[in-house]
Amino acid sequence: MQWSPITKLLIIGGVGLIALGLVWQFGSHFLPFLGHLPGDIVVKRDNFRLYFPLTTMILVSIVLTLLVTLLSKLLNK
Repeated sequence: MQWSPITKLLIIGGVGLIALGLVWQFGSHFLPFLGHLPGDIVVKRDNFRLYFPLTTMILVSIVLTLLVTLLSKLLNK
């Protein structure tokens, strides 16, 4: 049985959304360092707080790039 490309895309997208929801819900328990890496910028003043997770964003970008590359290679077979 051959699946069409749109079927594969919808299944992978659904699994991805479930994984994203689980990470969103339980991510702080499994990855407590995420968001508190060296290079993440935090500025605290009297009535002001700025949080810019620079290193975390770079790390997440690299992981997502690797996942998308892997999925694109799997889908093009």
